[in-house]
Amino acid sequence: MRDTTFTEDAPKIRTGPGPENMATLRNLAINTLRGAGCRSIAAGLREVFYTPFTRPLDLLGLS
Repeated sequence: MRDTTFTEDAPKIRTGPGPENMATLRNLAINTLRGAGCRSIAAGLREVFYTPFTRPLDLLGLS
């Protein structure tokens, strides 16, 4: 899922802790969307991108 939704093979970050950190952030995004009840991660990401300054904070309970 991470490979198709986040195009994990495309980034240029390949050395140091970068790849592991990005994988952690991707996992956080997926688990947050699943916890919010999104059945489709791609659809959930599109919904979050429509309201980028409020929706992600709402999902994390920080607003």
